[in-house]
Amino acid sequence: MEERRTIGKKGEDLAADYLEDMGWRIVDRNWRYSRVGEIDIVAVEPSSGTGTLVFCEVKARSGTGYGEPLEAITRAKLQRLHRLACVWMSTHEMGYDKVRIDAIGVLAPPGAPATITHAKAVRL
Repeated sequence: MEERRTIGKKGEDLAADYLEDMGWRIVDRNWRYSRVGEIDIVAVEPSSGTGTLVFCEVKARSGTGYGEPLEAITRAKLQRLHRLACVWMSTHEMGYDKVRIDAIGVLAPPGAPATITHAKAVRL
């Protein structure tokens, strides 16, 4: 379990660095609401106006023995993330032009560079 947590934390850090390198602003990380769940990253993608508020689910793996990281994001997980995003928006006062949910997969094999896959606007 500890190894999974370590891989997950490393994946979230790499995903946040990736977004910041693209000019995104991270506004929240690991936001938890009761026992409902957690939003890994809330970020603002720069665009015209106030930008796009993006809720990111990050899945990290050290190998593909159980499939690619993004394959672990189920419909149920996306539904829960959508509910969490609604709660987050109701508890934070931010102006934004658009809102969407993205998924970021991080494959970080031991001793090798990590690869990041970013799926924008994932649908339920």
